[in-house]
Amino acid sequence: MAIGPVQLLVVGFKHPDFQGEIREELDRLRDNDLVRVIDALAVRKDADGNAEALHASQLSGDEQAAFGALVGGLIGLGAAGEEGFEIGAERGAEAVAERGGVLSDETAWDVLEEIPPDSAGLLVLLEHRWAIGLRDAVARAGGFRLASEFISPLDLIAIGLVGAEEAEALASAEGDAI
Repeated sequence: MAIGPVQLLVVGFKHPDFQGEIREELDRLRDNDLVRVIDALAVRKDADGNAEALHASQLSGDEQAAFGALVGGLIGLGAAGEEGFEIGAERGAEAVAERGGVLSDETAWDVLEEIPPDSAGLLVLLEHRWAIGLRDAVARAGGFRLASEFISPLDLIAIGLVGAEEAEALASAEGDAI
């Protein structure tokens, strides 16, 4: 199973009004083999501070176990070579199966503490399927990642890629203040 680059995306929402748009877009991206949600955790607090959490993934149980085995194996390989890889792979698969996903209930409670009343938080562990070929080509050429960041609309203005009006629209869509 080839796994693309993985990103943890953490997003906050003031006065959330979820209508299913985010899930629909993630499904569209998955259907076009651009990204997959390895795991997601949405946490919402009402105005009184009562919280609810929703856990979801676009991976089957077998795919989640394979992902856990791969990550655990890589950790084990780094810690103890080939023998560590095998032990890590077993433990990684078991851990994902026990938790029902990569993100655990402990993660949910850690996130809950940080979310103010009448707001929500979303943690999405995304696999960038579109980038598998690019990543592999860079590796074959001897390249390695030095940095990786999202660029804000204000930064796009600074380098002249967008004008102020377009950046304001982008920032508004992202929830940033200009």
